[in-house]
Amino acid sequence: MPATEQTIIPAQLSTKQIEALLHDLVTIPSLSTQEAGAVRHLVDWMQTHGSAQAFVDEAGNAVGIFGSGLRTLVLLGHIDTFAGFPEIRREGRLLYGRGTVDAKGPLCAFAAAAAQAQIPQGWRVVVIGAVEEEYVTSKGAHFAATQYQPELCIIGEPSNWDRLTLGYKGRLLLEWTWRGPLAHSASQQPSGPERAFDYWQQVQGWAEDYNAEHARLFDQLNATVQEINSGHEGAYGWTRMLIGFRLPPALSPQALAASLPLPQDAETHFYGQEEPVSVERDTALSRLMRRAVRAEGGTPAFVYKTGTSDMNIVAPRWRCPILAYGPGDSALDHTPEEHIDLDEYLRAVRVLIRALEALD
Repeated sequence: MPATEQTIIPAQLSTKQIEALLHDLVTIPSLSTQEAGAVRHLVDWMQTHGSAQAFVDEAGNAVGIFGSGLRTLVLLGHIDTFAGFPEIRREGRLLYGRGTVDAKGPLCAFAAAAAQAQIPQGWRVVVIGAVEEEYVTSKGAHFAATQYQPELCIIGEPSNWDRLTLGYKGRLLLEWTWRGPLAHSASQQPSGPERAFDYWQQVQGWAEDYNAEHARLFDQLNATVQEINSGHEGAYGWTRMLIGFRLPPALSPQALAASLPLPQDAETHFYGQEEPVSVERDTALSRLMRRAVRAEGGTPAFVYKTGTSDMNIVAPRWRCPILAYGPGDSALDHTPEEHIDLDEYLRAVRVLIRALEALD
């Protein structure tokens, strides 16, 4: 949808208003595939705080366009959250609640900064609150990747206010399923769960051999058992195991799937694949953000994450300078004690305003 040419005066937001944006969005549950209420709230907020256009796109994403130039910077956050809804509360300057860090904190910092910044002539800033980032589909990012061709992109993920994320591991999910006749527990035949455990040990051994040649954590393969279930139907039993892999840059999902040991008596199904991503350090965007962090009194640093994000999806398609940024400690992602320091949140907003106003 093209931006309008009307002149929009940036919003003058108080600290209280910027904090209220995050608090209010966190109070609206938005599990993956159930984001509509939170999306509507964010769209309405952007529409009343300086957006040239604000709307819900065909994928269900919240979109706000600030400025009316032909050159585009996309601020791509996600509005869905991990499961669970711990108590929302304030303890001094700490705000607790699901999504405060991952990733409504970064997303609200994007919206607040875009609303306040004097965006240079010739530029537009597109704020996207993507749906289903925490889900295997990543529906919002896949759709957004087809709608824009930005010159610059920042992904909204927690990295602390003074750090820039340049890489994420890839992902592959392996569903292992065994079905067969049951045997008496006193027999020597392995049970379904025992067969699953044996295969998991083979996978662990393969991963350990791979990692022995790679010292840096970001270059290693991580494997975890995410689910295991078993049961029986009459005289036949079944066991299902889900193994999740986090892939280093040198290992594609296809290469991993082709290299893993094949089970002798079970079926395997691979899905949820995302390519790993690692981007250049010294780009126009990186320099812009580093200057903004320094101007706020920080010492910028680069980090690489062992998880995945929407950067894995859009970076290969857009091929523009890109990085991830946002307030919050990612160690708190998905935990019962997820919380954000509101002073850090405000500091990240100021960093983003500086960066947006320095676009040239």
